[in-house]
Parts: sequence; structure tokens; C-alpha cells
Amino acid sequence: MIGAAARDNAAWCDLVCRAHGLTGVTDADAWSVSRRSPPWYPDAVTLRPGVDPAAVLARIDDGPGASVKDSFADLDLTPHGFRVLFEATWIHLPPGPTPGASELTPVVTSEQLTTWATAHGGGPLFRAALLAEPGVRVLGLPDGHGGWAGGAVLHTGGDVVGVSNVFAADPTAAPRVWAGVCAAGADRHLVGYEHGGDLAVAVAAGFRGVGPLRVWLR
Repeated sequence: MIGAAARDNAAWCDLVCRAHGLTGVTDADAWSVSRRSPPWYPDAVTLRPGVDPAAVLARIDDGPGASVKDSFADLDLTPHGFRVLFEATWIHLPPGPTPGASELTPVVTSEQLTTWATAHGGGPLFRAALLAEPGVRVLGLPDGHGGWAGGAVLHTGGDVVGVSNVFAADPTAAPRVWAGVCAAGADRHLVGYEHGGDLAVAVAAGFRGVGPLRVWLR
């Protein structure tokens, strides 16, 4: 399941980069872009354990600001001038019934995406081209005033649906967002990763941790 989650996450990173005019490369070892990825996105994602660190770094611009998502938490990039930015846990929820319908609604227009991205904090990171991708669902929790109290992105890749960019305007909205994610993807295996308080909310919604990952930053 970690391998499936890593491949889906890499495919989502590739879509975001392509929306910014960056072309990614994928093989059995990793996905990568040769120029710096957009903010909050890695320059490489490993896709199997045991990848040679030097080989990963040779695929990217490994200067200051470079980042690598170490999907199996088995790289040591310290000798190459990197430090661990954060550690997280891959999460998984198998298909199954949910207590109720999702409160999340689709974001379908560029205007809606702009307000959603502002609420998320990503601003211009999210390009309208993403809405045209058949495997992407941008979902929002309406705040009742024309804006968004939270949201998430679901990306269908292979046998799993990746959950990313989950956000909530306040702690009371977070359980509703995660419950909505579970309901919206109830027919597929849901995967993603979280850490800290966000991980606790995801686990409370029914997800379970399946393995560690790290993000390295130079």
C-alpha cells in the first residue's frame, strides 16, 4: 500500500508541476523534475525502497531549496547537505460504508478554485488546468457565506485515490472535512500522508497508519 500511495502522490505532484510548465520524469526508482518544483512540492519522490541517494540527487537541481520526498524513510541525505524538513505517516482507508453523505462539494470553476486556494493558503499554486484533469477532484466545505471552511483534493491513480491538501479553517471543521473525504471516496482505497494533529484527525475518521516517510530539504 505504501508503494501505491507513493506512486499516486508522485502522479499528483507531476500534475501540479505540469500545470506550472514543468515536465516530470518517472521510472521504477522515482519521479522527478530537473528544475525547481512549485512551493510545497518536492523535486523528487522515491517509488521503491533502497534507491541510491546519489542517483536521486543526480535527477534534480540539488542546490539550496531542493527537496526530496523519501517515501520509505530509508534515505540518508545528510552527507549531501540536506536535513529532514518533517516526518509523516502514510495513511490508508479501505473501501466501505460511511456514516453519512459527504458535506464536501466539487470546486468546478476557476473563480471557485481561486477562493478555495485563498482559503487553503496556496494562492497561485493551484492552476485552473487541474480542474480539467479527469482524475482530479477538488472538494470544498462551504462556509455558508460564499467561501470555504475547508477542503481537500482527491486524485485517482491506479487502484487507489490519493488524498492531499486537506485543510480546515478551524479545528471544529477538520473532522467534517475528513468525514467528507471518507464519504466521497468510499468506493476506493484512500491513501495519503499526514503528521501531528492532522494525523490524529485522519485516524479518528477511520484511516490507519501504514508506514513512515520523510521530506528532506537542502
